[in-house]
Amino acid sequence: MNHKTILKSLAILEGISYLSLGITVPLKYKYGYDLPNLIVGMSHGVLFIAYCLWVLIYGIKSEKNGTFFILGWLMSLVPFGTFWFDAKYLKTKI
Repeated sequence: MNHKTILKSLAILEGISYLSLGITVPLKYKYGYDLPNLIVGMSHGVLFIAYCLWVLIYGIKSEKNGTFFILGWLMSLVPFGTFWFDAKYLKTKI
């Protein structure tokens, strides 16, 4: 796999894990179910770090400008942000 494909995959997985927290956090704090939040929280943490590092790796290798890095990292903090970043900056040009 090339660097762009890996970043696209990480963007999608990180976005899904972020949105999944919206389900598991209420399960933990409202209903006392800790395990789903533990699993999703840990997965999200690992995917978040991998995504942010891969934005850096891909950006450097592809000689992207500063906007790419800043938006890539900021969109990891916004729900649905990584999906938008994938569609806007990582789309395949035919």
